[in-house]
Amino acid sequence: MGKTSTSGPDALAAVFAAIALEAAAPVMRVYARGAEPRLKSDLSPVTEADEESERVIFAALARAAPGVPVVSEEAVSRGEIPPFGREFILVDPLDGTREFLGRNGEFTINIALVREGVPVAGAIYAPVGEKLWFAGRAAWAVDAAPGAPLPAPAAWRAIHTRAPPPEGLVALVSRSHLEERAEGFLAARAVAGRRAAGSSLKFCLLAQGEADVYPRFSPTMEWDIAAGDAILRAAGGAVLGEDGKPMPYGRLARGFRNDGFVAWGRAPVTPRA
Repeated sequence: MGKTSTSGPDALAAVFAAIALEAAAPVMRVYARGAEPRLKSDLSPVTEADEESERVIFAALARAAPGVPVVSEEAVSRGEIPPFGREFILVDPLDGTREFLGRNGEFTINIALVREGVPVAGAIYAPVGEKLWFAGRAAWAVDAAPGAPLPAPAAWRAIHTRAPPPEGLVALVSRSHLEERAEGFLAARAVAGRRAAGSSLKFCLLAQGEADVYPRFSPTMEWDIAAGDAILRAAGGAVLGEDGKPMPYGRLARGFRNDGFVAWGRAPVTPRA
């Protein structure tokens, strides 16, 4: 394929989707037999599945996008951060390790291309449910088994966010993180229902029109949200920081740590003064 600068976002999204499917095969082998977690320096858990997924993704990206820097969660935790410039790839080889260990199936594999601080292509794969979401300029969903090839385009389903229903918003909340600030945010709005979900699945539910808002003010990292941001943008939504602006990416000086954000299916329009 060559360097990403010569490839369109839709083609890149399909490449990332195929790589996520490939990486899911070793993840599911570990999931089937069970994994013993270890604690990283930040006290978050890591398993053999995280590391095997990262190994597969790195090898596949070296073939598909040679020369493009890859910033990945487990590599960063080992102090391995490549020099990067206007474009680089963000990888979370297993988003939702706690869900993986809890065996609720709500974990994902996330890959995104960031260009000039903006996620322009991304893929998220949930191996247990065999659900794959990916996006460049447009956003799609497709069913595919771990380790299988990416289905042909005829099987892809275009996805779009929805307008908020008149009866009120459906809000997404994290299954693993209870947040007082998020509760306050939702209490100030007309919320008709809530739905708990793990990992990056919340972005995908917004993107395919099953919910309307996901506030998150507890710590996250750029690789946690970049692929979801790319998919949600392409589907008609937005991920906005506490300043109301799109989330920035590539902030090495912050260790790739995010501030709080709100992901919207349809971002509210602020009236001009």
